[in-house]
Amino acid sequence: MEKLAPNYKKIFQDIISNKYPEKSERCRSILQKKVLSVLDVINLNQMIFATEDQGTAEFSRKQRSYDESSILEILAYQKRNGYNNTQVASKFKLSRNSVAKWKKIFNQ
Repeated sequence: MEKLAPNYKKIFQDIISNKYPEKSERCRSILQKKVLSVLDVINLNQMIFATEDQGTAEFSRKQRSYDESSILEILAYQKRNGYNNTQVASKFKLSRNSVAKWKKIFNQ
């Protein structure tokens, strides 16, 4: 059985129109994409809910999962910008060990 992914585009459009209409212009460029990547969802989440407490942020970070295309996008970002594992982990709020593990798995 195929697992259906949530329609994040629709979810974020509803949140913006109902609760944060002032942020619609800021999020428009991402929401105009045909398909949202995991990184797009993370960026939208940060744009809309920028003020979250430390406990919520830590819980959210632990609940994330990344598909192969998102991991490859993060690793490409790292390579493109010349970041080390610590810098890319800080940018995307990941563990340095996760980045190192991904690099081993995907031979980059």
